[in-house]
Amino acid sequence: MNILLLGSGGREHALAWAISQNPKCDRLVAAPGNAGMAEVGECLPLDIMDADAVVAFAAEMAADFVVIGPEAPLAAGVSDALRNAGFLTFGPSQAAAELEASKSFTKAVCDACGAPTAAYGRFDALEPALEYLRGQGAPIVIKADGLAAGKGVTVAMDLATAEDALRDVFDGAFGDAGAAVVIEEFMEGEEASFFVLCNGLSTLPIGTAQDHKRAFDGDEGPNTGGMGAYSPAPILTDALTARVMDEIVTPTLTEMDRRGTPFEGVLYVGLMIKDGAPRLVEYNVRFGDPETQPLMMRLGAQALDAMLACAENRLEETRINWADDHALSVVMAAKGYPGSYAKGSEIELPETGGPQARIFHAGTTISDGKLVAAGGRVLNVTARGETLAEAQARAYELVDRVTWDDGFCRRDIGWRVLKP
Repeated sequence: MNILLLGSGGREHALAWAISQNPKCDRLVAAPGNAGMAEVGECLPLDIMDADAVVAFAAEMAADFVVIGPEAPLAAGVSDALRNAGFLTFGPSQAAAELEASKSFTKAVCDACGAPTAAYGRFDALEPALEYLRGQGAPIVIKADGLAAGKGVTVAMDLATAEDALRDVFDGAFGDAGAAVVIEEFMEGEEASFFVLCNGLSTLPIGTAQDHKRAFDGDEGPNTGGMGAYSPAPILTDALTARVMDEIVTPTLTEMDRRGTPFEGVLYVGLMIKDGAPRLVEYNVRFGDPETQPLMMRLGAQALDAMLACAENRLEETRINWADDHALSVVMAAKGYPGSYAKGSEIELPETGGPQARIFHAGTTISDGKLVAAGGRVLNVTARGETLAEAQARAYELVDRVTWDDGFCRRDIGWRVLKP
């Protein structure tokens, strides 16, 4: 098969690596790709937000399957353009992608189908938002309503921080994503991520993971797009997973179908779990980042088969064969992230050595023949093991062999399970 993969981050490198392991893959083109993805396929400098350009290139390469990695082209309708042109495509329609593109849309869907989630208010002006906030008190969560690349959320433990966050949103800190704001109840508990392949009402759970959102050890510092993750998530037992499907996922898919916008693709179910009860934090309409990296280490070539089954509406006849193993990924980021940071610093990577550890590139490029940082989150050092402790040790051993003076990472990924 000729396969086109859209995206350029660590998630897409992990997907590209897994896809390339499958014998069905004859040619893999990543657009625009990154320095790491060039090692497992071809990279093409294509504007993935330009639906016409994507369709034209898919036709030029005679693509048999198109996988859309990030959320922005999904929200822009690129999947619709590809399907309308006759290309087998993995990723939801523009209408279904509203589950991520608009937090208030998701809240309305949850209200309609009875899925448990945080109480909220939606506002498109500062003063009524401030009035509501002061009536609720802190701690509380402030979210830009639209897509903000994982940076539009503030968990405020006091009113002053919450008020500043509201002003930032309405002052344009997140561009169009901040045209409206959602103020949510602060939910206590343990967060976990659950991934489900969906085609209308057909589903196939495809794994669990736990992310680490705060920048520094001990869950300190600002929120980020994610500083590391591991899979599976022990808190998501079989019984709890079944409850999530019954109370959250299936009602949501039923409501989306009722609205005439059935969901097709991977549904990322962000959960808060307290006293054994799950509540929805958020939906994403694509694989998570950095959760995809350990997930793909565990799935390998099966990932392509599962995505094909999803796109071809064959989920009910598809099964995942899980090894009894664990995987863990450590994000290496540029100093200053998630605030301002410098680009262009040189990186030297070690040999990974064998199938148990890999370095996925999240924000890299080649400059003057050298590998350099080109983003905030730059590398995902990922390893697997028979136990989570083994995967963690293997990942940090590889981290310590990366030469990059301008990078940093958390040293406690996996702490929820591996407490001393």
